[in-house]
Amino acid sequence: MRDLFFIAFLALLFGISFRRPFLFVPTYIYIDLVSPQRLAYLLLNSIPLSLIAALLTVVTWLLFDNKRLCRLAIGQLWMLLLLAYAGVSTIYAEFPLPALAKWDWVWRAMIFAIFMPFTLTTRLRIEAVILFMIGAASSIIIIGGIKTLASGGGYGVLNLIINNNTGLYEGSIISMCAISFIPLIWWLHNHGKVFPRDWRVTIFALALTLACLLMPVGTQARTGMICIAVLGLLFLRDMKRRGPYIACIAIAAMIAPIFLPSSFNDRFNTIKEYKADQSASTRIAVWQWTWEHTLKHPLGGGFEIYRKNKLDYNTEQVIGDDSNSTVKLKEVKEQARAFHSSYFEMLGEQGFPGLAIWLLIHLMNLWHMGRIRRRYKDSTAPDQQWIAPLATALQHSQLIILTGSLFVGIAWQSFVLLLLATQMGFHTYIRRLEKERQALAMAGMVWSQGLPRASAV
Repeated sequence: MRDLFFIAFLALLFGISFRRPFLFVPTYIYIDLVSPQRLAYLLLNSIPLSLIAALLTVVTWLLFDNKRLCRLAIGQLWMLLLLAYAGVSTIYAEFPLPALAKWDWVWRAMIFAIFMPFTLTTRLRIEAVILFMIGAASSIIIIGGIKTLASGGGYGVLNLIINNNTGLYEGSIISMCAISFIPLIWWLHNHGKVFPRDWRVTIFALALTLACLLMPVGTQARTGMICIAVLGLLFLRDMKRRGPYIACIAIAAMIAPIFLPSSFNDRFNTIKEYKADQSASTRIAVWQWTWEHTLKHPLGGGFEIYRKNKLDYNTEQVIGDDSNSTVKLKEVKEQARAFHSSYFEMLGEQGFPGLAIWLLIHLMNLWHMGRIRRRYKDSTAPDQQWIAPLATALQHSQLIILTGSLFVGIAWQSFVLLLLATQMGFHTYIRRLEKERQALAMAGMVWSQGLPRASAV
């Protein structure tokens, strides 16, 4: 029954997309983020849905789209350079077969992200992409929120549709993704044209925001809780009455532990006792190993180089109270532990050049969003009042992702690349509008200057 539902839904998406070719872009986004072929039991497992949607997107764009509206973002060139560098590093990777397996999905995700800004030539298209990104992720988030309310969740036990620990189905990743989408949810609520603001849209936005906030609780992902704290600080940036807002946050922080599961509180408290927590200690050991390895191999070791690490460290546990306490050391030996950080993932796999390019792409997008925000935040023109809030929402989403990336290896994940591509498309769209306004202003000036001479004649 599940297979038939997904087949019918995908058939509907593809059918609509053939009538409106741009919709192949959001169709690809849905397939790439949700992976319906993994959710199906049999019928869709062997069909390369992502590849089919991507090819149809490119072909229909080449045949039917207006290329004169397209603009090239400098970030696309940097992403292309990063992809080429990763391809070269894959050739000399120390673990060739695992590296090729990762390269197989990385290059496809990167190519689509590089291409997608060319299609974002109108406000409606930008909104549609954001709507589908949130809609695709919310199909997982809503189920996770309901299960959290029903059972309280638990670390490693909250089943998000399927028992899978990759992509958006991994606890820390979906928790971070959910929190990062909250600013975009409220931009759609306040400025969206597809679903204009009314009481039903408001109720859904509130319910979806609650589900997003419940994801770190249900998965008991400490990364998600850190992202919530960052979100609270970012909201403070635009808050007019900061005093009452800070007071409400403080009260919520004091009351929240009463309603949260005890297992969640216990796990969150391990942040303060990271030396006794094996998971946290392992991450620090991996990061230290990665730094030392990169100093010897500054160009990186290629994809999956973490398989080379061998860790030997001690955890520290304080036994007793402050007046009579002892420190108990426990020796831990591990190997082939993942990076658990996008920054160290890039550093270990692509070396200092790859990390520098990756950081440059993110910093450029942050700067462009900040520039658009500053330019349009005081605009009173009705057709411009959506611009600064979207720039702010995209910037906040990216800052949350960059914070979560400290603790989760998502440097090449599709939803991160799609967010970057959306920012680039939005930036080139605003840049084109500005040039068109300048051209119209110049034409008007020339016309007004030439009018008296024409009248005199």
